[in-house]
Amino acid sequence: MKIAIGSDHAGYKMKALLAEHLRLKGTAEVKDMGPEDDSVSTDYPDMACRVGEAVARGDADRGILICGTGVGMSIAANKIPGVYAALCCDAETARYSRLHNNSNVLALGGRILPPEKALEILDIWISTDFEGGRHSRRLYKIAACEQKSGSGSSLGEKGKTVVFDHPLVQHKVSMVRNKNTSVKEFRELVQEIAGLMVYEITRNLPLAPVKVETPLAVTEAYAIEGKKLAIIPVLRAGLGMVDGILQLVPNAKVGHIGLYRDPETLLPVEYYCKLPGDICDRDILILDPMLATGGSASAAIDLVKSRGGKKVSLVCIIAAPEGVSKVHSDHPDVDIYSAALDSHLNDHGYIVPGLGDAGDRLFGTK
Repeated sequence: MKIAIGSDHAGYKMKALLAEHLRLKGTAEVKDMGPEDDSVSTDYPDMACRVGEAVARGDADRGILICGTGVGMSIAANKIPGVYAALCCDAETARYSRLHNNSNVLALGGRILPPEKALEILDIWISTDFEGGRHSRRLYKIAACEQKSGSGSSLGEKGKTVVFDHPLVQHKVSMVRNKNTSVKEFRELVQEIAGLMVYEITRNLPLAPVKVETPLAVTEAYAIEGKKLAIIPVLRAGLGMVDGILQLVPNAKVGHIGLYRDPETLLPVEYYCKLPGDICDRDILILDPMLATGGSASAAIDLVKSRGGKKVSLVCIIAAPEGVSKVHSDHPDVDIYSAALDSHLNDHGYIVPGLGDAGDRLFGTK
């Protein structure tokens, strides 16, 4: 484990103590981000950004920040997307900050804590693993808030999870959940949700200036700059999302992946794969309305990558924390876009509350 540690002048002595403690125990590789001594005043935001960005980039697995009270460091560090800094004043808080909140930066008060208490907090924080489960869902919602505020772009290469909270998306999701929604309405709603989602997913496509002649004058406008898209529905339910996306991106190429879930093992089984010939040159959206166990989605991503696909994103309507964790574990570079993140999977691997079997509801089968 790599630990980045930094402080201001008020936290310098505790920083030196904690860094030496970690080195002696041999539990972590310590990267001292400064300062070298406490003879000169050091502004805590500078150190918070230095350590926080190292964690967000993946240069360090976790970070430790110390100022007079720890408050300033925690506030500053938490402004960095991907940083979850916990200000801890006792061992129990430190334990739960890891167990339930998966904190990756520990903030401590150098003028508040006795040295022995600080060491106890550090040891607990270092040794406690994230529990996952229901807590993963809550962390994904924090990430969604980062995305909404415009600060959700990662500094590293890891994929992100984006849960759309646009009122139109949420309104239509409530309608597809309704068991009394007809097949015709369900199909139309899935298309509409997919279209609204891809509108946001493509927000950062690069533009190039072009000359356009209007009825009145020649003006400079903008066109999408050479980006080529491919949409790959996972059969059969993914088909329901295709038309909604093609209405906005009609030049996108369409591939198909056929997978079904073995009812006994819940593992995906491939039966068909046909992709565009230039898949390696395209930004790829894999469409799978229900991200449940994540097995089928992960297998679909494997198939696309094995055939040359590089920039892959997964687009779903309802996701479960278990599925999100599975995809990010297998494919940490893949972004996941979902209209809703639900509670959990039941004993049969179905998302709760979910919307039932998306394929059956799309095509009127059982």
